Amino acid sequence: MNTPKLKLSRRGVLLSAMALSACKRDSKRTIAVIPKGRAHLFWQSVHAGANKAAMEDNVEIIWNGPSTETDFNGQLQIVEAMINRRVDAIALAPIDKKVMVSVVDRAAREKIPVVIFDSGVDTENFVSQVATDNYAAGQLAANRMGEILGGKGKVVIVAVQVGAASTMDREKGFEDVIKDKFPGIRIVDKRYGLADFAKSRAIAENMLTAFSDLDGMFASNESSSVGAAQALKARQSKVKMVGFDWSPRLLDDLREGLIDSLVVQHPFKMGYESVKSAVAKLNGQTPQKINNIAPKLIRKEDLDKPEVKEQISPDLKKYLGEG
Repeated sequence: MNTPKLKLSRRGVLLSAMALSACKRDSKRTIAVIPKGRAHLFWQSVHAGANKAAMEDNVEIIWNGPSTETDFNGQLQIVEAMINRRVDAIALAPIDKKVMVSVVDRAAREKIPVVIFDSGVDTENFVSQVATDNYAAGQLAANRMGEILGGKGKVVIVAVQVGAASTMDREKGFEDVIKDKFPGIRIVDKRYGLADFAKSRAIAENMLTAFSDLDGMFASNESSSVGAAQALKARQSKVKMVGFDWSPRLLDDLREGLIDSLVVQHPFKMGYESVKSAVAKLNGQTPQKINNIAPKLIRKEDLDKPEVKEQISPDLKKYLGEG
């Protein structure tokens, strides 16, 4: 038989539980979006796309990433902090496909869904992966290089870093097509700029010095492309360059003919789709496991096309509150 005191106690527990439940319903869901870095325009565009999706779905974005794209320890700490904070979901661009496995697996164990974007990770414990088809992007670059060199010559690669799945896939796609389709083209060197503008320029200049008869140069991300273009400009080199990603500086170099072409991604869409996938999972739906976004090769004559303008010039001010 229940005493009045016990009944009151149970009623208090019930009311407290109901209050907590109502509070949870009234508060916004939080989704941590963790890029590889914060400096490059690519990540700002991802942030803008994530914010657009958040506005549509009434969720809160917690945006935080390491200052450089080589700081995997910093990224590990950020992910751990977000798990400890008990965010509702995490969208992560892994700096290293092996190093980040531990935190992705931990989030899964603790029932925090993880969406992987931009670059892969060596575990299946994520709910969705939203990324450029990077191998196909490298193939696009190689086919363009083969075309502009007439199927023969010497080329070098300004690469990014070992362990970064996205850029490694691009470089592999480029290398495979050159080897299989263009036997008259030889890749004579490949060096890593470590996602740094100055280092990328330095290794590009070193390769230009080492190979005075160089014909072509492929750079596999924004920082390597900017560094490579600066090296070509400083040397007044006629080497044909196919770059990757875009920024105002790279688009200027494309217009001026310093760069032949750029393979571009859609980072705004990547951020948008990543948050949409996380929200879908939180709503009990099953988002697409692998969501590949097709890359696009653009040349000088493509820059004024409406669909290209929309992709390379997202409204950052509208979604980030800044220019």
